[in-house]
Amino acid sequence: MNLLPFGKLPAAKLRRFVPQNADLGDWPQIAPLFDQLENRGPQIKDAAGLEAWLIDWSELSAALDEEASCRYIAMTCHTDNADAEKAYLHFVENVDPQLKPKQFALEKIYAAHPLREQLPRERFNVFDRDVKNHVELFRQENVPLETDEAKLSQQYQKLSGSLTVNFRGEEKTLVQMGRYLEEPDRPLRLEAWELVARRRLQEADKFDEIFDAQIKLRGQIAKNAGFENYRDYAFRRMGRFDYTPDDCVKFQNAVEKEIVPIAKELQAQRRKQLNLDSLRPWDLAVDPLNRPPLKPFSQTDEMVLRTQNIFNCLDTELAGGFRQMQDLKLLDLENRKGKAPGGYQSTLAESRLPFIFMNAVGLQRDVETILHEAGHAFHALATRNEDLYAYRSAPIEFCEVASMSMELLGNEFIEEFYSSDDARRARRVHLEGVVGVFPWIATVDAFQHWIYTNPNHSREDRRKAWLGLMDRFGGDVDWSGRENARANLWHRQLHIFIHPFYYIEYGIAQLGALQVWANSKQDKAKALNDYKKSLMLGGSRPLPELFSAAGCQFEFSAKTIQPLAKVMREELGKLA
Repeated sequence: MNLLPFGKLPAAKLRRFVPQNADLGDWPQIAPLFDQLENRGPQIKDAAGLEAWLIDWSELSAALDEEASCRYIAMTCHTDNADAEKAYLHFVENVDPQLKPKQFALEKIYAAHPLREQLPRERFNVFDRDVKNHVELFRQENVPLETDEAKLSQQYQKLSGSLTVNFRGEEKTLVQMGRYLEEPDRPLRLEAWELVARRRLQEADKFDEIFDAQIKLRGQIAKNAGFENYRDYAFRRMGRFDYTPDDCVKFQNAVEKEIVPIAKELQAQRRKQLNLDSLRPWDLAVDPLNRPPLKPFSQTDEMVLRTQNIFNCLDTELAGGFRQMQDLKLLDLENRKGKAPGGYQSTLAESRLPFIFMNAVGLQRDVETILHEAGHAFHALATRNEDLYAYRSAPIEFCEVASMSMELLGNEFIEEFYSSDDARRARRVHLEGVVGVFPWIATVDAFQHWIYTNPNHSREDRRKAWLGLMDRFGGDVDWSGRENARANLWHRQLHIFIHPFYYIEYGIAQLGALQVWANSKQDKAKALNDYKKSLMLGGSRPLPELFSAAGCQFEFSAKTIQPLAKVMREELGKLA
């Protein structure tokens, strides 16, 4: 049974090294291909031969990446399907652990190869840097630990995806319950919020147990690699060559100084408009003028059609890419029971095509999500002609510029979903969300810095650290009587569990996206052209150069944040 939404995809390029009929979930069929590359590498006689060897290695890596992606997609689309789970775990347990040392052996051959210096420096500079980093960090003893870590991440996703509540006689996923927080009926919002909060708290110990095990594993992985703590290891592992933990602290401080005051102003305005003595957690998503929730669409097909119209208005080339995704069934967008939470774009590395996964339920947030993930998809499509597998993806800090910029640029045509009045309202909702996400990013990032530089903390220590950060960045929201829900709010943030330290990227990228957007207000054609050109670079340039190609500064202290905060404040004034 095919559990994937799509069928057989057209090949970007015919294989020349990997056998067409190879079972890439069967290690005995994979291992000889790595052996061939390993034996061939030292015998290469010229730079052209080394480049050809790299392309064959890229082909194998991409084919295996796509195999892993397909299994992950099937598992997240059907978390309640035993076959999908079994296939995914088979790859995690039986292929991944064998794959890592084989990839490492090839990286060592390349890093030490006498012909490496004869390759074009500008072309291979970033690749060289990354391979050297991988070689220096690799430890054989970490392979089984990373397998255990991946299994714990899957447990978190399975637990999260299984949570439902019975709301007024109907079973609802927690994602589906989000729509009720936009209802003007305050008692209804409270009922929905408390039902979800209680359901999450029922599983609080399970979430903490998973996370305690992850912290222990990650600490051992860092120690094995010779690092004092997992934070310092993670920065190296993620290839953060262009910024440091101190830069993240500067970001946190700048958000506290420049953005939190705007967030508090918006909260005060909301409290006044709702005529409340204090703003409660269930008052944060409702329209402050008690208008009914924005309803951009009722059916997922309608969302796709209207999104297509936005891209038709924005850019012909981008519109064609989104149309191709529909034709190839590379979209799984509607929420259903048994589907993992959240949304993502996954690049099918051999086909060089993007796949979008999300949980649409008819909210304004769904419009933002489809625009966001489409930005990632456009990034993947822009690098289809790049044969070096490593360069077909950029660092996350820039990948998110691609997606967040598309939210802002696509919003210029949001009338495809709304009347002119509702379009203004949707733009304001989105911009308020941008303001609100900065403090949340700072909170999540600072929390992770604290967790991994205090690895022997207790659950109570962790609770206090989280609550302290909520006090610092959370604004003026009254949580009285709901302290346990507030203390465990971080359980909903899957990045903390699944992708440790992957969150500051959203803040850095949001600053880039705001710069792209600000540039578009001065010259739309140039800003869009710069954006598209920067996507085509993939990961072939260091981060500062990628940002520069998009017309942005790679800098995220108060120097950058202050003028962008001013732009957001002015725009919010126009949309009042």
